[in-house]
Amino acid sequence: MINKQPIDLDFDREHIWHPYTSMTQPLPVYPVSHANANRIFLETGESLIDGMASWWSAIHGYCHPVLNEAITKQVSKMSHVMFGGLTHEPAVELCKKLVSITPKSLDKVFLADSGSVSVEVAIKMALQYWLSQGYTGKQKLMTPLKGYHGDTFAAMSVCDPVNSMHSMYSGFLPEHVFVPAPSAKYNGEFSPAEADTLESYFAAHHQDVAAFIIEPIVQNAGGMNFYHPDYLKHLRILCDKYDVLLVCDEIATGFGRTGTLFAVEHASIEPDILCIGKALTGGMMTLSATLTTSKVAVGISEGEAGVLMHGPTFMGNPLACATACASIDLLLEQPWQEQIEHINDVLTAQLAKCKQLDAVVDVRTLGAIGVVELNQAVDVAKIQRFFIEQGVWIRPFGKLIYLMPPYISDEQSLTKLCNAIYEAIEQQAYC
Repeated sequence: MINKQPIDLDFDREHIWHPYTSMTQPLPVYPVSHANANRIFLETGESLIDGMASWWSAIHGYCHPVLNEAITKQVSKMSHVMFGGLTHEPAVELCKKLVSITPKSLDKVFLADSGSVSVEVAIKMALQYWLSQGYTGKQKLMTPLKGYHGDTFAAMSVCDPVNSMHSMYSGFLPEHVFVPAPSAKYNGEFSPAEADTLESYFAAHHQDVAAFIIEPIVQNAGGMNFYHPDYLKHLRILCDKYDVLLVCDEIATGFGRTGTLFAVEHASIEPDILCIGKALTGGMMTLSATLTTSKVAVGISEGEAGVLMHGPTFMGNPLACATACASIDLLLEQPWQEQIEHINDVLTAQLAKCKQLDAVVDVRTLGAIGVVELNQAVDVAKIQRFFIEQGVWIRPFGKLIYLMPPYISDEQSLTKLCNAIYEAIEQQAYC
């Protein structure tokens, strides 16, 4: 047997820039040897129950044989070919599936290579649509505070301008119209006053606004805000009334995470543009899509440019498309609604005890999402070490310790994740 060399963590620390990490005082990283089902195995021997689904993407867990087979089968044919002037079966089949499972009016699909890029494409679609209609003044977007849509520049410009991780770029980014964050809770009462406030922004700014972009039902990285479906219903009405396109960013919420296949279903609305990514391939590789209506697509195509001005090199990657087809089939062939309900039942029951802790401001769950909000920001390095010792992988941010586990997670695993959160707070391992 060949002795495997350990990962060079000194090189990693000195030369590799990890996400949201300083190069002078980097957060610790833990070397992974392999992952399987809902477990991550470290080179140092620890087995960790995964509570993050690799930033919400690995909904089927790791190393799933169906997805592995799809990759192996496709790679023997071709891993990539340019999408300009060419097409292939994996892309066609994927787009058929996406058109069939998303809202009926969304029948045009643009494939891209990451969630953030799908938002960039959506913004381009909205701006170019109105330009094609001769409305040169519609150059802004409208969006609620607490939103988060990605790390590229156009996407950053519609993230919360004060409380997001992108506030330092405010002088460089386009200035858009921000409305108050949705305040009525998902299971609470929706106030007509909230709808009136929202309409006041439309009345004041609609002539300058091309689109309203929002994460439906759950504002994710901007604060894990679960809001009332009636907000979306009123938003759809206002967009129609004031000639503003509605863009729904389902990169995090799509493919069952909130309990419906797509979060817009909670409100029974259809957006003009829909962004999806993350779980699209079951977390196996990067891929995203931006779907839109015939109205928008034809409007752009009949404009001066005649085409949508975007074309990523790896657009429609066959390997990713084949994997996404397999992931969608795998999800829909299972009783996924029952799986999500079970996860929600366990998270709701097990996280409830955190409410008795003085440091906890709120505990909330929706679908396969559980959130514990604290009264102060966590020390990520400190709490990460604690979680590793407990045999779990949880990555908090800000004041939020949250779970978005793979859908295959069983009750024992979920309970252990919840217990680890309780113990971290009780033992003040977070500060």
